Amino acid sequence: MSPQNVLVAYGTRNGSTAEIAEWIGDALRQSGLRAEVRSAAEVRDIEEYEAVVLGGALYMGRWHRDATRFARRHDAALYARSVWLFSSGPLDPSAGERDIPPVPGVDRIAFRLDVLGHITFGGRLQEGAKGLIARQILKSGRGGDFRDPERVRAWARGIAEALAAETLEWTS
Repeated sequence: MSPQNVLVAYGTRNGSTAEIAEWIGDALRQSGLRAEVRSAAEVRDIEEYEAVVLGGALYMGRWHRDATRFARRHDAALYARSVWLFSSGPLDPSAGERDIPPVPGVDRIAFRLDVLGHITFGGRLQEGAKGLIARQILKSGRGGDFRDPERVRAWARGIAEALAAETLEWTS
C-alpha cells in the first residue's frame, strides 16, 4: 500500500506560518507519508489528498483570510477527509505553556468540518513585518520568535500515527 498523500496548506502574511507548515510537512515525510506544503491561496483542488492539515496565522483574533477562504471553498471535500487545523500567533510563551483553544472563527470551521484536532503554536514577529499594527507591536518591543519547532514536529508525528492507525483500520 502506498503512503497517504497529505496536503499542508497555510495562510500567512509575514512567512512565520509558512515555516511552521514546512516543519509539519518535513515531519510527515520523515514519518513515511507524502506531504505537499502549499499556500492555501494557490490550492485549487484537493482531490489527490487523503488528508489535509490547514493552518493560519492569527491577526487580531482572526485566522488569516487565505486559510478561512480555503476552508469555505473546499468545504465538502474537506468534510470527507481527515483534517487537522493549526493556528499561529501568540507573541509570548503562552502557546507552549498551555493549550490555547481556537478563536471563534476557527472553532466554527473545526465544528463544520468535524476536524480531528486543532493546536495553537506561538508566533513570530520580526523587523520588516508588514502592516501598521505589526510595526507598532515591534516598536513597543513585543516582537520575537515564540515558535517551538520540536513541538510542531511532535504534533505532526501524532498526525502521522493517527493516519497510520486509520490505514490499518481500512485494511483490516
